[in-house]
Amino acid sequence: MKLNNIAPHLALIGVNLIYGANYVIAKEVTPLFIQPFGLVCIRVTGGLLLFSLFHFLFVRESVENKDIPKLILCGIFGVVLNQLMFLKGLSLTSPINASLIMITTPILVMLIASFLIKERITLNKAAGIGLGALGVLIIQLQGGENVSGDLLGDIFIFLNASSYALYLVMVKPLMAKYDPFTVLKWVFGIGLPMVWVVGFQEFSVIEWESFPTGIWAALGYIVIGTTFLTYLLNMFALKRVNPSLVGIYIYTQPIIAAVIAVSLGKESLNPTKIVAAILIFIGVYLVSRKSR
Repeated sequence: MKLNNIAPHLALIGVNLIYGANYVIAKEVTPLFIQPFGLVCIRVTGGLLLFSLFHFLFVRESVENKDIPKLILCGIFGVVLNQLMFLKGLSLTSPINASLIMITTPILVMLIASFLIKERITLNKAAGIGLGALGVLIIQLQGGENVSGDLLGDIFIFLNASSYALYLVMVKPLMAKYDPFTVLKWVFGIGLPMVWVVGFQEFSVIEWESFPTGIWAALGYIVIGTTFLTYLLNMFALKRVNPSLVGIYIYTQPIIAAVIAVSLGKESLNPTKIVAAILIFIGVYLVSRKSR
Protein backbone atom coordinates (compact mmCIF):
# COMPACT_ATOMS: atom_id res chain seq x y z
CA MET A 1 0.00 0.00 0.00
CA LYS A 2 1.38 3.40 -1.00
CA LEU A 3 2.10 6.08 1.61
CA ASN A 4 -0.73 8.26 0.24
CA ASN A 5 -3.15 5.39 0.91
CA ILE A 6 -1.80 4.67 4.40
CA ALA A 7 -1.70 8.32 5.56
CA PRO A 8 -5.46 8.85 6.04
CA HIS A 9 -5.70 5.59 7.99
CA LEU A 10 -2.86 6.68 10.28
CA ALA A 11 -4.58 10.05 10.75
CA LEU A 12 -7.87 8.36 11.69
CA ILE A 13 -6.13 6.02 14.13
CA GLY A 14 -4.60 9.11 15.73
CA VAL A 15 -8.01 10.78 15.97
CA ASN A 16 -9.55 7.82 17.72
CA LEU A 17 -6.59 7.36 20.05
CA ILE A 18 -7.23 10.90 21.26
CA TYR A 19 -11.01 10.50 21.42
CA GLY A 20 -10.73 7.14 23.18
CA ALA A 21 -8.90 8.73 26.11
CA ASN A 22 -11.14 11.81 26.08
CA TYR A 23 -14.17 9.98 27.48
CA VAL A 24 -12.34 9.57 30.79
CA ILE A 25 -10.30 12.80 30.73
CA ALA A 26 -13.24 15.10 29.96
CA LYS A 27 -15.28 13.40 32.69
CA GLU A 28 -12.58 14.44 35.21
CA VAL A 29 -12.98 18.09 34.22
CA THR A 30 -16.73 18.38 33.78
CA PRO A 31 -18.96 18.94 35.66
CA LEU A 32 -16.85 19.01 38.84
CA PHE A 33 -14.44 21.81 37.88
CA ILE A 34 -16.00 23.31 34.74
CA GLN A 35 -19.63 23.03 33.68
CA PRO A 36 -20.00 21.50 30.19
CA PHE A 37 -21.06 24.62 28.29
CA GLY A 38 -18.26 26.61 29.92
CA LEU A 39 -15.79 23.96 28.77
CA VAL A 40 -17.13 24.23 25.21
CA CYS A 41 -16.39 27.98 25.29
CA ILE A 42 -12.79 27.18 26.22
CA ARG A 43 -12.49 24.47 23.56
CA VAL A 44 -13.85 26.57 20.71
CA THR A 45 -11.90 29.68 21.69
CA GLY A 46 -8.65 27.73 21.98
CA GLY A 47 -9.33 25.88 18.73
CA LEU A 48 -10.09 29.08 16.82
CA LEU A 49 -6.90 30.76 18.07
CA LEU A 50 -4.77 27.79 16.98
CA PHE A 51 -6.44 27.34 13.58
CA SER A 52 -6.28 31.09 12.88
CA LEU A 53 -2.59 31.22 13.82
CA PHE A 54 -1.65 28.32 11.56
CA HIS A 55 -3.84 29.70 8.76
CA PHE A 56 -2.09 33.08 9.01
CA LEU A 57 1.39 31.54 9.08
CA PHE A 58 1.04 28.88 6.39
CA VAL A 59 -2.07 29.33 4.24
CA ARG A 60 -3.72 32.79 4.00
CA GLU A 61 -6.45 31.45 1.73
CA SER A 62 -9.83 33.13 1.23
CA VAL A 63 -13.18 31.47 0.52
CA GLU A 64 -15.78 32.19 -2.13
CA ASN A 65 -18.99 33.91 -1.02
CA LYS A 66 -21.11 31.07 -2.36
CA ASP A 67 -19.48 28.66 0.10
CA ILE A 68 -20.19 30.76 3.22
CA PRO A 69 -23.69 29.27 3.81
CA LYS A 70 -22.13 25.79 3.71
CA LEU A 71 -19.47 26.86 6.21
CA ILE A 72 -22.17 28.29 8.49
CA LEU A 73 -23.97 24.93 8.51
CA CYS A 74 -20.68 23.13 9.21
CA GLY A 75 -20.05 25.53 12.10
CA ILE A 76 -23.49 24.86 13.58
CA PHE A 77 -23.40 21.06 13.25
CA GLY A 78 -19.65 20.44 13.54
CA VAL A 79 -18.85 22.80 16.41
CA VAL A 80 -21.91 24.24 18.19
CA LEU A 81 -24.32 21.29 18.40
CA ASN A 82 -21.59 18.65 18.27
CA GLN A 83 -19.58 19.98 21.22
CA LEU A 84 -22.44 21.35 23.34
CA MET A 85 -24.43 18.11 23.09
CA PHE A 86 -21.43 15.84 23.74
CA LEU A 87 -20.12 17.54 26.88
CA LYS A 88 -23.59 18.17 28.27
CA GLY A 89 -24.51 14.54 27.65
CA LEU A 90 -21.25 13.22 29.13
CA SER A 91 -21.82 15.28 32.28
CA LEU A 92 -25.20 13.57 32.76
CA THR A 93 -24.53 9.99 31.68
CA SER A 94 -21.75 7.43 32.03
CA PRO A 95 -18.72 7.07 29.70
CA ILE A 96 -19.84 3.55 28.69
CA ASN A 97 -23.32 4.81 27.76
CA ALA A 98 -21.75 7.58 25.68
CA SER A 99 -19.41 5.19 23.86
CA LEU A 100 -22.25 2.73 23.16
CA ILE A 101 -24.50 5.44 21.73
CA MET A 102 -21.66 6.68 19.50
CA ILE A 103 -21.93 3.32 17.68
CA THR A 104 -24.76 4.96 15.74
CA THR A 105 -22.43 7.53 14.16
CA PRO A 106 -21.03 5.41 11.26
CA ILE A 107 -24.54 4.20 10.43
CA LEU A 108 -25.82 7.79 10.38
CA VAL A 109 -22.84 8.91 8.28
CA MET A 110 -23.53 6.20 5.70
CA LEU A 111 -27.23 7.09 5.44
CA ILE A 112 -26.66 10.87 5.32
CA ALA A 113 -23.83 10.52 2.77
CA SER A 114 -26.05 8.44 0.50
CA PHE A 115 -28.70 11.18 0.62
CA LEU A 116 -26.61 14.38 0.48
CA ILE A 117 -23.56 13.51 -1.64
CA LYS A 118 -24.88 10.35 -3.33
CA GLU A 119 -22.27 8.07 -1.75
CA ARG A 120 -23.45 4.60 -2.75
CA ILE A 121 -24.42 2.15 0.02
CA THR A 122 -22.69 -1.01 -1.17
CA LEU A 123 -23.06 -4.48 0.33
CA ASN A 124 -19.43 -4.33 1.50
CA LYS A 125 -19.97 -0.99 3.19
CA ALA A 126 -23.18 -2.05 4.97
CA ALA A 127 -21.62 -5.36 6.04
CA GLY A 128 -18.48 -3.60 7.27
CA ILE A 129 -20.40 -1.15 9.42
CA GLY A 130 -22.58 -3.96 10.76
CA LEU A 131 -19.57 -6.12 11.68
CA GLY A 132 -17.86 -3.17 13.33
CA ALA A 133 -20.94 -2.38 15.41
CA LEU A 134 -21.17 -6.03 16.47
CA GLY A 135 -17.52 -6.02 17.56
CA VAL A 136 -18.01 -2.88 19.66
CA LEU A 137 -21.13 -4.31 21.32
CA ILE A 138 -19.27 -7.51 22.20
CA ILE A 139 -16.42 -5.56 23.83
CA GLN A 140 -18.67 -3.20 25.77
CA LEU A 141 -21.20 -5.76 26.98
CA GLN A 142 -18.75 -8.54 27.89
CA GLY A 143 -16.83 -6.10 30.08
CA GLY A 144 -19.43 -6.52 32.79
CA GLU A 145 -19.74 -2.78 33.36
CA ASN A 146 -22.94 -1.31 34.62
CA VAL A 147 -24.66 0.42 31.74
CA SER A 148 -26.47 3.16 33.58
CA GLY A 149 -26.97 6.83 33.07
CA ASP A 150 -29.41 9.66 32.77
CA LEU A 151 -31.86 9.37 29.87
CA LEU A 152 -31.50 13.07 29.07
CA GLY A 153 -27.72 12.63 28.90
CA ASP A 154 -28.13 9.70 26.51
CA ILE A 155 -30.38 11.85 24.29
CA PHE A 156 -27.77 14.61 24.22
CA ILE A 157 -25.09 12.08 23.18
CA PHE A 158 -27.31 10.80 20.36
CA LEU A 159 -27.88 14.38 19.15
CA ASN A 160 -24.11 14.82 19.25
CA ALA A 161 -23.63 11.69 17.14
CA SER A 162 -26.25 12.88 14.65
CA SER A 163 -24.80 16.38 14.28
CA TYR A 164 -21.25 15.01 13.94
CA ALA A 165 -22.37 12.59 11.22
CA LEU A 166 -24.08 15.42 9.32
CA TYR A 167 -20.97 17.60 9.69
CA LEU A 168 -18.65 14.89 8.28
CA VAL A 169 -20.79 14.61 5.17
CA MET A 170 -21.34 18.36 4.63
CA VAL A 171 -17.67 19.31 5.08
CA LYS A 172 -16.37 16.73 2.57
CA PRO A 173 -16.98 18.87 -0.57
CA LEU A 174 -15.36 21.88 1.13
CA MET A 175 -12.26 19.83 1.90
CA ALA A 176 -11.87 19.05 -1.80
CA LYS A 177 -11.71 22.79 -2.49
CA TYR A 178 -9.88 24.43 0.44
CA ASP A 179 -6.99 23.85 2.83
CA PRO A 180 -8.02 22.26 6.17
CA PHE A 181 -6.84 25.31 8.12
CA THR A 182 -9.06 27.55 6.00
CA VAL A 183 -12.16 25.44 6.58
CA LEU A 184 -11.51 24.99 10.30
CA LYS A 185 -10.80 28.69 10.87
CA TRP A 186 -14.18 29.51 9.36
CA VAL A 187 -16.05 26.67 11.07
CA PHE A 188 -14.73 27.58 14.51
CA GLY A 189 -15.10 31.31 13.86
CA ILE A 190 -18.77 30.82 13.00
CA GLY A 191 -19.33 28.59 16.01
CA LEU A 192 -17.55 30.84 18.55
CA PRO A 193 -20.24 33.52 19.16
CA MET A 194 -22.97 30.87 19.32
CA VAL A 195 -21.27 28.78 22.00
CA TRP A 196 -20.45 31.90 24.04
CA VAL A 197 -24.11 32.92 24.02
CA VAL A 198 -24.99 29.51 25.45
CA GLY A 199 -21.97 29.00 27.69
CA PHE A 200 -21.02 32.42 29.07
CA GLN A 201 -22.85 31.99 32.36
CA GLU A 202 -21.14 28.66 33.08
CA PHE A 203 -17.77 30.05 32.01
CA SER A 204 -18.13 33.09 34.29
CA VAL A 205 -18.43 30.97 37.44
CA ILE A 206 -15.28 28.87 36.86
CA GLU A 207 -13.05 28.92 39.96
CA TRP A 208 -9.67 28.80 38.23
CA GLU A 209 -7.73 28.94 41.49
CA SER A 210 -9.25 25.62 42.57
CA PHE A 211 -7.68 23.67 39.68
CA PRO A 212 -5.05 21.08 40.68
CA THR A 213 -2.20 20.42 38.25
CA GLY A 214 -3.93 17.37 36.80
CA ILE A 215 -6.99 19.38 35.78
CA TRP A 216 -4.84 21.98 34.01
CA ALA A 217 -3.14 19.12 32.13
CA ALA A 218 -6.53 17.61 31.25
CA LEU A 219 -7.76 20.99 30.02
CA GLY A 220 -4.69 21.30 27.80
CA TYR A 221 -5.34 17.81 26.42
CA ILE A 222 -8.96 18.74 25.63
CA VAL A 223 -8.04 21.97 23.80
CA ILE A 224 -4.90 20.83 21.95
CA GLY A 225 -5.63 17.13 21.50
CA THR A 226 -9.39 16.61 21.43
CA THR A 227 -10.10 19.90 19.64
CA PHE A 228 -7.18 21.09 17.50
CA LEU A 229 -5.54 17.80 16.51
CA THR A 230 -8.68 15.69 16.03
CA TYR A 231 -10.44 18.23 13.82
CA LEU A 232 -7.27 18.76 11.80
CA LEU A 233 -6.54 15.05 11.34
CA ASN A 234 -10.16 14.37 10.38
CA MET A 235 -9.96 17.09 7.73
CA PHE A 236 -6.70 15.61 6.42
CA ALA A 237 -8.40 12.20 6.10
CA LEU A 238 -11.58 13.60 4.53
CA LYS A 239 -9.51 15.09 1.72
CA ARG A 240 -8.54 11.55 0.73
CA VAL A 241 -11.36 9.18 1.74
CA ASN A 242 -15.15 9.16 1.97
CA PRO A 243 -17.11 10.12 5.12
CA SER A 244 -18.19 6.51 5.75
CA LEU A 245 -14.60 5.40 6.32
CA VAL A 246 -13.98 8.32 8.68
CA GLY A 247 -17.12 7.34 10.58
CA ILE A 248 -16.36 3.65 10.95
CA TYR A 249 -13.01 4.37 12.58
CA ILE A 250 -15.00 5.37 15.67
CA TYR A 251 -15.36 1.63 16.20
CA THR A 252 -11.62 1.34 16.89
CA GLN A 253 -11.88 3.41 20.08
CA PRO A 254 -12.68 0.49 22.44
CA ILE A 255 -9.91 -1.59 20.79
CA ILE A 256 -7.43 1.23 21.36
CA ALA A 257 -8.60 1.59 24.96
CA ALA A 258 -8.19 -2.16 25.52
CA VAL A 259 -4.66 -2.16 24.04
CA ILE A 260 -3.66 0.70 26.34
CA ALA A 261 -5.17 -1.06 29.36
CA VAL A 262 -3.37 -4.32 28.52
CA SER A 263 -0.04 -2.53 28.03
CA LEU A 264 -0.44 -0.94 31.47
CA GLY A 265 -1.24 -4.28 33.06
CA LYS A 266 -4.76 -3.16 34.02
CA GLU A 267 -6.55 -5.61 31.77
CA SER A 268 -5.87 -8.92 30.05
CA LEU A 269 -6.70 -10.21 26.60
CA ASN A 270 -9.24 -12.98 26.19
CA PRO A 271 -10.68 -14.83 23.17
CA THR A 272 -13.85 -12.71 23.18
CA LYS A 273 -11.92 -9.45 22.85
CA ILE A 274 -9.73 -10.91 20.11
CA VAL A 275 -12.80 -11.99 18.11
CA ALA A 276 -14.37 -8.55 18.61
CA ALA A 277 -11.19 -6.83 17.42
CA ILE A 278 -11.10 -9.03 14.32
CA LEU A 279 -14.73 -8.13 13.52
CA ILE A 280 -13.97 -4.41 13.85
CA PHE A 281 -10.90 -4.53 11.62
CA ILE A 282 -12.70 -6.63 9.00
CA GLY A 283 -15.42 -3.97 9.08
CA VAL A 284 -12.89 -1.18 8.54
CA TYR A 285 -11.32 -3.13 5.68
CA LEU A 286 -14.67 -3.72 3.94
CA VAL A 287 -15.64 -0.04 4.15
CA SER A 288 -12.19 1.14 3.02
CA ARG A 289 -12.32 -1.08 -0.10
CA LYS A 290 -15.18 0.99 -1.46
CA SER A 291 -14.05 4.34 -0.04
CA ARG A 292 -11.24 5.24 -2.41
